[in-house]
Amino acid sequence: MVEALESWHMGQVFYAYRTHPWHEKVLSQEALATWLDLNQAQLSRIEGGKPPQDLAKLTRWAHSLRIPGDLLWFKLPNTKRSAYTSDVRAAQPEKMSVGTPLPVDTRTQKSDGCDEFIKRPTTSTSVEFDERDAMSPFNRRELLKSGASAAFLSTLNHNKIPRTAGDSDTKRRYTGDASVAYFGEILTKAKGDDGTLGPKETLPMVLGLLDAIDLRAREVKPQIRSEFLSLGAEGAEFAGWLYRDIQQPHAAAFWYDRAMEWAQEADNVSMQGYVLLKKSQMAYDQRDALRVLTLAQAAGHQRWQLPSRVRAEVMQQEALGRAMLGDPLDTVRRKLDAAADLLANTPEDAEALGAYFNGHTRMIRDAITLTEAGKPSMAVDIFSDALSANAMSYRDTGFFNARRAAALALSGEPDEAARVGAASAAVACEVKSGRTVRVLGDVLHILERWRDRPAVRELRDALVPAS
Repeated sequence: MVEALESWHMGQVFYAYRTHPWHEKVLSQEALATWLDLNQAQLSRIEGGKPPQDLAKLTRWAHSLRIPGDLLWFKLPNTKRSAYTSDVRAAQPEKMSVGTPLPVDTRTQKSDGCDEFIKRPTTSTSVEFDERDAMSPFNRRELLKSGASAAFLSTLNHNKIPRTAGDSDTKRRYTGDASVAYFGEILTKAKGDDGTLGPKETLPMVLGLLDAIDLRAREVKPQIRSEFLSLGAEGAEFAGWLYRDIQQPHAAAFWYDRAMEWAQEADNVSMQGYVLLKKSQMAYDQRDALRVLTLAQAAGHQRWQLPSRVRAEVMQQEALGRAMLGDPLDTVRRKLDAAADLLANTPEDAEALGAYFNGHTRMIRDAITLTEAGKPSMAVDIFSDALSANAMSYRDTGFFNARRAAALALSGEPDEAARVGAASAAVACEVKSGRTVRVLGDVLHILERWRDRPAVRELRDALVPAS
């Protein structure tokens, strides 16, 4: 809450309040809107738009939520902020909102099947699902009360649990308790399903699996506990990714931190470096260029003993950060070339950390980096070559087509950008990828000067309902 209040953005305060662990489960927009004398659409726009400036409204909302006057960036009637708070405010620059919000109201495009999905497709907020879904990491007590983890354990086919980890068909890298290998197989299957089913279908099972791992790790000997925690760290990192995809950065950060904690306890140094890489990638979602670079540099430290494939990904991530910060193109290209050379000399290993990072993934990431470096036309060609191979999952193809649409728009090709964006929007609606919708919102912003072209109107209609 303090972080949200320091943003000077009442919409972020509303979001932090709704997701605060004190409630034990995430409050819906509808519930909070009722308390604030708003409707759901109005609250959604406030959470996802520019900071409200109307002092009368800000004062009314602060009174409704009983926010202490000393924590506010404006003065309530008959209240006086403390000298300490005033000094802190004066010492901190005002934070600017990042990215371009997509204007969406309650009446969403039912013809595309997006009516329950595209509610807050913006850079800084999340896509909200039904509040009864056990999707928030902040309601773990509620999850345990409801027996979700116990229910998950009851679904396991114990006849399939190998007598020893070596009996497992997947031959995972765990050697202790046989259930570690079995849980690992379930996690591997969830990762495979995610690309087709999307996060809303995958998350509940992953959260149940993580609670089952947590419970089992409390019952075993220390050596076996380390293996459970290593697997738990891998699963928590995956949960963080799923929350990124539905645009819930607070939840994603929670699970990345949990992954780091479990990896540290298990003395899994490679996973610790890998989580730093994932945090750098989440910083890119939030357009925080400096953190993109510094987290990538931290992930590249030799202490983490990362496999070559992950080191190549880290190099490419550092190139992205440098491109965002305006470094010369030659500097960016040298980093990209070094990553490509390292990856080319790395053998394929489906079980290795970061196995997804292959030649096609590298090409896509190069295209994103070149777009950030101000070379969108070069990026368009790379996007086209990489995506034409059909080597990526359904969800990832939709997401990277959104990135391709952005590069096309920046290259001055509005009709093709809109066509590619519309195809991407259809995938985003189907798999519930809020991250893809956010990128398409940026595409619409770039295409604003061509807003009257038929193709651009079709893209807008695919995302934004008529008012």
